[in-house]
Amino acid sequence: MIQLRRAYEPPSAKDGLRVLVDRLWPRGLTKEKAAVDLWLKDVAPSTQLRKWFGHDPGKWPQFQARYRKELGEKPDALALLKANSRKGAVTLVYGARDQEHNAALVLKQVLERPRT
Repeated sequence: MIQLRRAYEPPSAKDGLRVLVDRLWPRGLTKEKAAVDLWLKDVAPSTQLRKWFGHDPGKWPQFQARYRKELGEKPDALALLKANSRKGAVTLVYGARDQEHNAALVLKQVLERPRT
């Protein structure tokens, strides 16, 4: 089971393994409050892609395609997340305010996609 949670929301007992999937540490958040078990920077969008997107909903379709392509070049990080999700709950923790247009949503979809 893969879940999503903003870094600024309090952790839940149901979160399981909490993985921060942002390249940058969430602003103003202490390590204690974030309560992340793993910070997987390598699975986050590249700095170039993140800056290009700038959380502009108008760029969302193109961002998703570009980010999926980047994720295709990170099989080890994806395999680690998939393996952990088979063992129990995994919560992808992200800092973005927009809960409908962020990289964690795309990552969750990629991780839940059936193998072909």
